[in-house]
Amino acid sequence: MPPVISPATPSDLPAIFDLLDQSKLPRAGLDQHLGTTLVAKESKRVVGSAALELYGSAALLRSVAVAAERRGQGLGQTLTAAALDLAHRRGVRTVYLLTETAGDFFPRFGFRPIPRSDVDQAVLDSPEFTTACPVSALVMARSLE
Repeated sequence: MPPVISPATPSDLPAIFDLLDQSKLPRAGLDQHLGTTLVAKESKRVVGSAALELYGSAALLRSVAVAAERRGQGLGQTLTAAALDLAHRRGVRTVYLLTETAGDFFPRFGFRPIPRSDVDQAVLDSPEFTTACPVSALVMARSLE
């Protein structure tokens, strides 16, 4: 049975943080965006996550992580698609992300590399851009319009 994707709850946060740590992804500020975080659960165990930080008509896609034993089975794709659908339903026009390791994963969803100077200022001011990710991280964007 495939994992069930649902909105994250406060009780999911420790498991999400564990998953992010195992995936070497930053957790800074994620607790501020729990209302737009999705989890994939298998028998009540969190095996995947994807989160959005909403900034008006812009959003930052972050924390796309899948448990090691579930990788390569399409769960990351399902979570990413669900997060993009959530962004669309929330009226987001552009979704941005930073990655050091998944630059080949996100183009299948329409993300393209862009210069940092093209990122919406509110997103640039986020903890993910200011402190959590190195300047060397690849910046990507996708329009939802």
